[in-house]
Formats: sequence, structure tokens, C-alpha cells
Amino acid sequence: MSSQAITPLVEARGIVKRYGPTTALADGRLTVLPGESHALVGRNGAGKSTLVTVLTGLQAPDEGEVRFDGEPAPGLADRDAWRRKVACVYQKPTVVPELTVAENLFINRQPLKGRFISWRRLREEAAALLDTWDVHVDPEARTSDLKVEDRQMVEIARALSFGARFIVLDEPTAQLDNREIERLFARMRALQENGVTFLFISHHLQEVYEVCQTVTVLRDARWITTAPVADMPRAALVEAMAGETIAEQTVAVRDVDSTAPVVLEARGLTSDAYRDVDLTVRRGEVVGLAGISGSGKTELAESFTGLHTPTGGTARLDGERLPFGDVRRSLEAGVGCVPRDRHGQGLVFGMTIGDNATMTVLDRLGRFGFVGSDRKRGFATELIERLDIHTEGPDQPVSDLSGGNAQKVVMARALASDPRLLVLINPTAGVDVKSKESLLSRVDTAREDGTAVLVVSDELDDLRRCDRVLVLFHGRVVAEHPAGWRDHELIASIEGVDHG
Repeated sequence: MSSQAITPLVEARGIVKRYGPTTALADGRLTVLPGESHALVGRNGAGKSTLVTVLTGLQAPDEGEVRFDGEPAPGLADRDAWRRKVACVYQKPTVVPELTVAENLFINRQPLKGRFISWRRLREEAAALLDTWDVHVDPEARTSDLKVEDRQMVEIARALSFGARFIVLDEPTAQLDNREIERLFARMRALQENGVTFLFISHHLQEVYEVCQTVTVLRDARWITTAPVADMPRAALVEAMAGETIAEQTVAVRDVDSTAPVVLEARGLTSDAYRDVDLTVRRGEVVGLAGISGSGKTELAESFTGLHTPTGGTARLDGERLPFGDVRRSLEAGVGCVPRDRHGQGLVFGMTIGDNATMTVLDRLGRFGFVGSDRKRGFATELIERLDIHTEGPDQPVSDLSGGNAQKVVMARALASDPRLLVLINPTAGVDVKSKESLLSRVDTAREDGTAVLVVSDELDDLRRCDRVLVLFHGRVVAEHPAGWRDHELIASIEGVDHG
């Protein structure tokens, strides 16, 4: 029987979703046949999460349509109809930890005896449901006491109890060890045999080959390809995700002075987000940190800026112990930072551009807390010119600026203190192409000035300026790529293809 003769369980065609000026999905497509495990892959920002919100009825598409079993999807307001069609099990559990398994399975629809909950019937129905789907969990256990894999199975059983036979698993293995992953896959296969269909989203491409029959690739908010997993070698899958053909240019290789003094040296750094990280950055060297969300790369970088305190290991800046957990002392020690959230962490929107740009260096501009306004304005004007910030002058409110110019103010402030270590976290996120180039040229200038630079980014263009890129996966450094890497090589490391 050809696949054309089978009515897809789920079909999305021509899905477009915009948020203001941003197009999160320009051409989302998905065709999932009954009883298969279908992988949805793509780099961060490819449009996967947006497509899932449309497939699960959390948002309506601006264009395009979703069909279940050949019928149009329910209206957004009809939540019960959506629950009968589809459910998503997210990386973070949606069960209520304080309640028992039985209470979570039938939350808001407990069996009643008169006006009161019938606890006996609740336990019986929960036990029957778990037995039907072969989920070995005690219905009376507190959900918070369950292992992650068992919590996931409770969520799947709850979805199946509504009648849904299409389950979206969003990064289900992120918090599981290898044995737990194997058990999850065995349960998925058993459920498939009983007519359950899965959409499997994972950054660990090895898992796609272990558990899925079909794969769909999104890139730059568009559908790229759908193919049987067996017909898609790993290199071809990574190439589809990267959008790079073998003929495309490689990154320029730079000579790094291997005798330059080490500015930042970390040994055995460990926290909840990363483990046993060794890292050095030399004077005039730019080191990138790459990895999927949840890899620990951002938390690691933020630790050097004083935002987090590791539970183990040490870090030294020019031989002196770096003060963890204290942003002001880190700044005084010589660390400049462009934080990940320019709105929440980077700018004070009630203040002027000049005030924001000079906030970290007021002690240098005046004595005993008094700063002459002419001196401050002059220093701010110099920074504005240096970073090509498009503004009427230092007295303009920073809230008037575009995203790109606002980010330049954050960069100006980071550079104002002449840091020995400059930490940049997603420095070009949400800025236009011209501003992006201007911000990245500051990285080159900082390198030439002898600053040690650490760049954390999901954008390959940001990482191209680096002399080497370290890749984190589940909190550990798993690969190091010297300048000259190819897109598909770096993405293979980031997505977990080449390290088991």
C-alpha cells in the first residue's frame, strides 16, 4: 500500500506565523502517518517550537492549515477537542508534583460520588489506565517522588486517556541517562505497536536513528525536506540542517600567539548546569562557546561575570582568583559583559544613552562620587562615535533606540572599563545585519587591543570570529574546533552526532 493511500494522522501545510516584524515560520510543513515515530529537527531558531504551538492548538497560524485524519483542526477555543487529538510532553514536566499520580491523571475531571470526589474510583480508574498502556507506576505515589522517565509516562498516559493518539515529545531525553533513554525508547516502540503516533523533537541526532522512521528538517523558518530516516545518512541530515554545500567557503584561519599570557584559566568548574570544565583564554584570543539550549554554555559564561557561583573548581584572571557570585567585584577584577537579555540585564530604560554607557566607569570620571556632566558627556560621545551608535547625542533616552543601537550601548558600556576579559552572550541576537557587522567588528578590535574575549552564541556568524570554538553538550566540553571549521562540522558537534 503506497503512503499516498494512507490518510495522514496529522498534516500541516504552508504554515506561516509572524510575531510583529519577525517571521517565526515562513513555510512550515509536516505530514505524519499513523503509527510512526516522526522526527522534527533543525537548529535553534529553525521554527520547530512555533510549529509545535500551531500543531497543539496553542496558536493559530497566520496562513496555512492543520488537519487531523483529513479533517480541519478544531477551533482554538475548543480545548477539549484539541486534547482528543494531540498532546505535548515538554522537557519540563507539566504534572503537579505535590499530587499523586492518580490525581494528576484525572486532574479537573475526578470521578464524583454526589458532590464529592470518589477516591476509590479515582484509584481504580488510574490503575486501569496505567495498566492499559503498560505504565508501571503506583497510582498513589506522589508525582514529585517519581523518576523523570516515569513522570513522562504519566503525562503520556494522561494524554492518551483523553483519546489523543498523537503525542509530541519535546526534548524528552534531555534529563535522562543512557539506561533511562533506552527504557523510554522501548516504551515508545510498545506504544507505537498499540497505535500511538509520535512527533519526536531532539537535538541528539543519534536518537533520531534509533527510534524514528521518518525525519522532517526545518531551516531558517522553512521546511527543507522530509525523508525516511533509513534514506538519510547523517552527513546529509546535518547538511540539510546547516544549509551548506561542500563547495561553500571555510572560515578564515588566524594565527594565535601560543606564547601570549593566559588571561582566564578555569579548572574543573562544576555547577548544576556544567561539569568539570577546563578552559583557557589567552591575551588577544577570542574563544567561542557553542551548544544547544540546556548545554550549560550560557551558565558557564555567566559564572565568569559574577552571576553564578560554581559548586566546584576554580577560575583565575591574570593569576588572581575570580570572585564568583558578585557582579560588582567581577567588574572590578576586569571582566566586561554583554549579557544575554539586554532589556532585563543590560540597560536602564529610564536613563539616557550617556548614563547607560558610562555606568560602570563613574569612579574613573570623577572623585568621591562627583562626576562633572561635561566630562561624562565627552566620554559618552567618544563611545557613541567608536561604536557608530545612531543617536541625537548622549542625552537621548536609551528607550528611543532601535534594537541594534541599544545593543551597541550595552557593548559600549562593556568596553568602557577596558576589561581584561570581555564576555559576550548572544551579542547579535535580534539586531539588523548592519548592526550585527558593526558589533562583530568590535570583537576584532578587542582582540587587537589584547583583550581576552569569550563569545557565547547560537549564531554561527558570531562564532566565525573566534580563534577556536568549544562545544558543550549536556554540561560537558565534548569538542574543540580551531578556526577554519565548516558549518556542518560544528553543527554535528552541537547536535550530538559525533560523540555518541
